[in-house]
Amino acid sequence: MSAINLIRIALRALQRNKLRAFLTMLGIIIGVAAVIAMVAIGEGSKESIQSQLSAMGSNMITILPASNVSGGVRIEGASFQSLTIVDVKAIQKGAEHVAAVSPVSATKGQAIYGALNWPTSLQGVAPSYFEIRKLDIADGVSFTDADVGMAAKVCVLGKTVIDNLFPSGESPVGKVIRLNSIPLQVIGTLVPKGQSSFGQDQDDIILTPYTTVQKRILATIYFQSIYASAVSEGTSVQATDEIIDILRETHRLRATDENNFQVRTMEELIKTLSSTSSLLTVLLTAIAGISLVIGGIGIMNIMYVSVTERTREIGLRMSIGARGIDILLQFLVEAIIISVTGGIIGVILGITAAKVITLALGWPTIVSESSIVLSFMVCALTGVFFGYYPAQAASRLDPIEALRYE
Repeated sequence: MSAINLIRIALRALQRNKLRAFLTMLGIIIGVAAVIAMVAIGEGSKESIQSQLSAMGSNMITILPASNVSGGVRIEGASFQSLTIVDVKAIQKGAEHVAAVSPVSATKGQAIYGALNWPTSLQGVAPSYFEIRKLDIADGVSFTDADVGMAAKVCVLGKTVIDNLFPSGESPVGKVIRLNSIPLQVIGTLVPKGQSSFGQDQDDIILTPYTTVQKRILATIYFQSIYASAVSEGTSVQATDEIIDILRETHRLRATDENNFQVRTMEELIKTLSSTSSLLTVLLTAIAGISLVIGGIGIMNIMYVSVTERTREIGLRMSIGARGIDILLQFLVEAIIISVTGGIIGVILGITAAKVITLALGWPTIVSESSIVLSFMVCALTGVFFGYYPAQAASRLDPIEALRYE
């Protein structure tokens, strides 16, 4: 029997029970749509994380005090002080693959202007911090090395702080705000960066010379962290190795001593978050794929019912010369048509769902061609696998017994 005849017979059989055929397809439709939507969400989130971290500077290196154990009590890195200006100057002088270095001395406080106030974060940094973190000035200017040397009471504001202290829309440049009791003159504003990949508001910040925070607010010589940038993304490993060697020397660590600092690169963070996102995508896809298995079981069930209902028809076809392989292919083609048609509808529904998610929730989604191709392959295999056994049962019927069936 030709392929065209097999398809015609299968379509006529399905048209006789349109509702049952559609309900059988439903499991496949939901499974394929869910797989495509889940993969699109996973790929979109991974791409978004990578782009946001790259925008922060893919060659950025972060140096932190290492957590330590003292008297059986674990002291976290934020509390363990080991980074000083000596380390910063040593890195600037001795690291050939480092382009810029900036210490960070941070604190939190209440920013006040007139009758308005806003709880925010104050970060004392060097002018090179703007280059390292890819921060641009929207209005006014940044502070200089001279301001750092004088511990000048000047600052640059993020958009969130501006919106809460200057809600009328007036320019804050030239105004004097207070952080707790310290007056700071606003000399510039930052271009908004929005939320980070971790949901943190990157615009809720005030930047000032690090000496201002150290001498006028915290009264300390230590830094919470040091930021550096490699000459290029390809030299991040060499820059990291240089920083580790320099810090071990400035901290006077012996060969057997563990580092009392941590050096992290954006590349490591990107890989970690990407692998986590990929694992989550696989997990969600596996859960969605359960619907395909359920849909396949539905196809097998309905095909067995169809074989039972058409037993006399099978016997009649065999009595006029149809072979067992013809009967097997007839029912197998029906199962494949159900599965593939459900797959096509599911792909359309999945792509639509991904677009709706992006428009309604603002989540980034990327529909990959591989997920569509894979869905079609799975649909075809599902039709063959779950349709084969009922089709084989039909092909093995005894013609005489089938004609007597009522």
